[in-house]
Amino acid sequence: METRQYKDEFIKFMVSCGALSFGDFVLKSGRHSPFFMNAGAYTTGSQLATLGEFYATAIHERFGDDFDVLFGPAYKGIPLSVATVIAYNRLFSKDIRYCSNRKEAKDHGETGILLGTKLKDGDRVMLIEDVTTSGKSIDETVPILRAQGNIKIAGLMVSLDRQEKSGKEQTADDGNKKEGGKSLSALEEISEKYGFPTAAIITMTEAVDFLMKEPCDGKIIITDRIKSSIDKYYSEFGAF
Repeated sequence: METRQYKDEFIKFMVSCGALSFGDFVLKSGRHSPFFMNAGAYTTGSQLATLGEFYATAIHERFGDDFDVLFGPAYKGIPLSVATVIAYNRLFSKDIRYCSNRKEAKDHGETGILLGTKLKDGDRVMLIEDVTTSGKSIDETVPILRAQGNIKIAGLMVSLDRQEKSGKEQTADDGNKKEGGKSLSALEEISEKYGFPTAAIITMTEAVDFLMKEPCDGKIIITDRIKSSIDKYYSEFGAF
């Protein structure tokens, strides 16, 4: 499937599953957002199988096969990583190991903070998430991975790049600026801070452009009113 085609199909899939919705939402950062991304909306076997295929296709296109482990931070990253390694094996004939973390270390049976594969020196680890707004989960995940040994983080793939400034508290001189004075997006901040590449299956710009002109489930999703709200939001929080 060509890039543009699978991106468009993914946008329709997100909306149909209720994973991408529009309205008035309060984010963890306290911002009022006109759109919301929720990977918890993927609840059936067929939805997770399809989601894994989209992730696997995007990872393969952006990063190739040069990684050994797919790591999904708890909790939403757990089903994402499992669905994607299954799809990766089916689509690209490579057996990728999966790993996730527990919020609390287990002190009986299979002890420790990780579940899935054991990590070892030399492992190349790809991170997978639904969406990154503040980067907090990556800030928690990177130390866990690096504590396992000589681990190389190959990159991060999310489903949606919100293309906005990090939800973290920032000061005017915090250094989180692009050349020319524009703010870094949350994904760009992660890449700059930790030194590994980041990517998304789609950007919010791609989603908005598509949903303004193409019907989904028989209707145009982004009306002029919704588009106005999105433009207003990005005038304050956008990172372009």
